[in-house]
Amino acid sequence: MSGALRSLLWARALRDFGDGFLAVMLPVYLIKLGFSSFEVGVLAGAALFGSAVLTLMIGVIGNRYDPRRLLLVAAALMTATGAALSLADSYILLLIVAFVGSVNPSGGSASSFVPVEHAVLTRETAAAERTRAFARYSLVGGLAAAGGALAAAVPDLVTRIGWPELSGMKAMFAVYAILGIASGALYARVPPRPRTSQNGHHEALGPSRSIVYRLAALFSLDAFAGGFVVQSLLALWLFERFDLSLATASLFFFWSGILSAFSFPVAARLAKHFGLVNTMVFTHIPSSLCLILAAFAPSLPLALGLLLIRAALSQMDVPTRSSYVMAVVTEPERTAAASFTSVPRSLAASLSPALAGALFAGPWSASPLILCGALKIAYDLLLLNQFRHLKPPEEC
Repeated sequence: MSGALRSLLWARALRDFGDGFLAVMLPVYLIKLGFSSFEVGVLAGAALFGSAVLTLMIGVIGNRYDPRRLLLVAAALMTATGAALSLADSYILLLIVAFVGSVNPSGGSASSFVPVEHAVLTRETAAAERTRAFARYSLVGGLAAAGGALAAAVPDLVTRIGWPELSGMKAMFAVYAILGIASGALYARVPPRPRTSQNGHHEALGPSRSIVYRLAALFSLDAFAGGFVVQSLLALWLFERFDLSLATASLFFFWSGILSAFSFPVAARLAKHFGLVNTMVFTHIPSSLCLILAAFAPSLPLALGLLLIRAALSQMDVPTRSSYVMAVVTEPERTAAASFTSVPRSLAASLSPALAGALFAGPWSASPLILCGALKIAYDLLLLNQFRHLKPPEEC
């Protein structure tokens, strides 16, 4: 593994550790400040919408700037976000921070960092090793996010020594800012783009435009579905449906993250034998069925068991999807392709959290889980129908 990849992976680990505890803590923090479930959903949607706008900007200008510079800007934004969250109490201010900052309520890969990281990762990796590299990249991020979810219990624990829980949460937001500084130091070690790649003007999207647009449309459906149960909202449902404590929720999301993380290398092995598209679809459908069943679970252990099975399956499409997009476009289009498939995802995902927040406050709070599962199954069937014949080079 090259030094650039090591730096990228360590930076991903720090970033996802911060996102892991932020996603679990955020709904609790907002509820303790006196905000409603609907307001929590609106803030989550604003965060995803802001991420989409920033990712779109990166897609448009990404081919004009060195990736290292863009990553450093993103790290600075993470630092500013953590500092602002540790100081703000007003809902309007928090909404602005969520929109313009790096708040990630999904605890996943909905981030402006992602398209640039994908382009650097693909640049530094041979085609035959690309899917394994993305699996390693996702594994590191997943393990770090799981550790972050476990760290979300810290504010709950410090109350036992007499420290107010809200003060503990604000301290964790300050830790998030420090992680942004550390990520920036690691991104600074990524080598600049080769001069030959910097010369000449490249169209943001060229010969692969049609493929990227079709993938973006399908990924948008998947993201819209996922927005109903982003990690912050799933935590909110568990808090309100089963009266789960923050410490117990953080432990659940830790093990959920561990299962998701170790599914990434498994996905790479499956893709080698069955193909990228087949791996995406035939691991995703069972996970959606588990989510639907969890909505009907009469007890907490059964609901958590089904959600853990879902966690072991639902993220297998992450490294395979990223590898597939990078494989079916030309090299100059990679940053733009990663961006233009991420932006509609973030835009679509930003629409559903507010709807989910309203549904969680309604008479049957489990309905967002059912909507999410049903829409994701529809996405999987459409993806299989549209792209099963378009193979990446290593499968031809």
